Amino acid sequence: MDRALALVESDEATKALVREAGELAAGVDAELLLLHVTTEEEFEEESGGLAGLTEYAESYGSANARDGAESFARDIGQEVLEGIDVDWTPIGALGDTAEEVVAVAEEFEADHVFIRGRQRSPAGKAIFGDLAQSVILNFDGTVTVVTN
Repeated sequence: MDRALALVESDEATKALVREAGELAAGVDAELLLLHVTTEEEFEEESGGLAGLTEYAESYGSANARDGAESFARDIGQEVLEGIDVDWTPIGALGDTAEEVVAVAEEFEADHVFIRGRQRSPAGKAIFGDLAQSVILNFDGTVTVVTN
């Protein structure tokens, strides 16, 4: 592993994933990318919620969403990776989470991806899709799925 990507999500369990990824990356002297993706739905909610604030609503765009996502990844990295000797970089993206994970991993030449798996029934996976499955099928590298 030379460069790994860990998906930073908006829940408490993501901290354990980032810590594990950081410790593994540090152990093999690899760089760690921390990616947080703002989905189109989250972006629409945020921009829609700002509709009443005329000046800000007009200036809030996709760049703001990416910057906010990067800031979130940075905050998690600073909190969780303190004391771990690993080089890490926060990245923010806007779009479909599975597509963005694969695209960012390819863009930054990551050879390993860390993501959280979700407990879903086969019917739930068929209806809603499954992030882990999509990344595994579309990423040309090692994928570690952590469930908790």
